[in-house]
Amino acid sequence: MKVSYHGHSVIQIQVNGKNIIIDPFITGNQLTDLKLEDVNPDVIILTHGHSDHVGDTVELAKRNNALVIANHELSTFLGWQGVNTYAMHIGGAHEFEFGKVKLTQAFHGSSYITENNEIIYCGMPAGILFMAEGKTVYHAGDTALFSDMKLIGERHPIDLAFLPIGDNFTMGPEDAAYAAKLLGAKTIVPIHYNTFPPIKQDPKQFIEMLENKNGKVLESGDFIEL
Repeated sequence: MKVSYHGHSVIQIQVNGKNIIIDPFITGNQLTDLKLEDVNPDVIILTHGHSDHVGDTVELAKRNNALVIANHELSTFLGWQGVNTYAMHIGGAHEFEFGKVKLTQAFHGSSYITENNEIIYCGMPAGILFMAEGKTVYHAGDTALFSDMKLIGERHPIDLAFLPIGDNFTMGPEDAAYAAKLLGAKTIVPIHYNTFPPIKQDPKQFIEMLENKNGKVLESGDFIEL
């Protein structure tokens, strides 16, 4: 399994002959190395409905006939736009041909804001557990620190965890470091920082805060083999 980071919260997983992308915010993401025309996912998994996470989902899904996995409300909303979706919800898991996906809780918001200044509710935000080839990857999505992260780690031993550190909209570095302790993941990678001024952070300082010194900063385009 090859897992790569592409700025903000964009993660790609290549496994079992499939290209899976999580939260494909490419257009408008100044930190990504990706070019939209070169991204060809088979599967898109979304944590929540905010524009910096849904990103280019509709265009990518239609162009590649990709399956979009998200919570029920967000799946329904995207389905109305002609996208092939699979609906799940928090606590639920499903075994796909490429691996197993389970949605966890996350403490955040989830909505889509239209050009007419309407706010459309997109269901509860989620984290993602992705399991394949005997490995588990956790994408926390946008979230605050919560104590049940310990339960997530105990129930599903995590090989690689992506945690937001930007503060302001999500956990900051201090809370994210405590989250890493609760999760007990083998490797921790910071995400959701430096894309916008309110979430400016030094990821290397975050790595130094980790009790087990098991963190790794990935530049956009870097990857980890599991």
